[in-house]
Amino acid sequence: MTASRAWDQRLRTVTVSGRTLRVSVRPGDGTLPPLLLMNGIGASLEVLQPFVDALDRRREVIRFDVPGVGGSPKPVVPYTMVTFAPVVAALLRELGHPEAVDVLGFSWGGGLAQQFAVQHRRHCRRLVLAATGTGSLMVPAHPRVLSKMLTPRRHRDPGHARAIAGEIYGGTMRQHPERAAQVLHSATRLGPQRGYYYQLAAGAGWSSLPLLRMIHQPTLVLAGDDDPIIPVANPRLMARLIPDSELHLYRGGHLALVTEARELAPVVDRFLS
Repeated sequence: MTASRAWDQRLRTVTVSGRTLRVSVRPGDGTLPPLLLMNGIGASLEVLQPFVDALDRRREVIRFDVPGVGGSPKPVVPYTMVTFAPVVAALLRELGHPEAVDVLGFSWGGGLAQQFAVQHRRHCRRLVLAATGTGSLMVPAHPRVLSKMLTPRRHRDPGHARAIAGEIYGGTMRQHPERAAQVLHSATRLGPQRGYYYQLAAGAGWSSLPLLRMIHQPTLVLAGDDDPIIPVANPRLMARLIPDSELHLYRGGHLALVTEARELAPVVDRFLS
């Protein structure tokens, strides 16, 4: 069987709680808890492939496209962090995981992961919050950065992605903006533009600040020292307020979990193990 055919067999469509999601499951050997990944805004599950490839092969890894992004159809009705967390819990049960799994939330997905860890704590064993903040109540990015995050154009136009990569993602994207285009742009990853705006709306007015003291799972806060989207004051605050947490500050920017996966995946593996 070719590698591409093996990949196809790991993709499936699952309908739970009225939501239809495209899902990927990389099998493990059962010796380590499964890891559920929650992705950034506008990003399909393929974006995290370099990170998945760098993780311990014994670990089962579960990914999904949120409604209207990647291969998941657009939602019939909008959703919020609070209403989507039960969908994720139902997805895990449908996939045969009624027990607790490990959860990693990246960027926008980090907000969903925080909500999930509080709302469905029995489903979350350990938590990793990567390049993420506390939602609407946080130290904000510069207005120039925020303005470029309001549309999904960078996911659809590789030239635009290269032009803005250094300014909005920081880290190695400042010297190699073409890598952002490679990571984000693929015709096979695109969902309707409306999916991006549904994600924006889901986080509007939401904040995890009142929830941080309620996150009792061991938590790794993974943050870059040059992340224009998530100023470093935010992960420092999160690590102080989450009771059982540790902060790993790496040299890099917002996309390092993907572009520097070989350096960061072992950090995550060690924490989860």
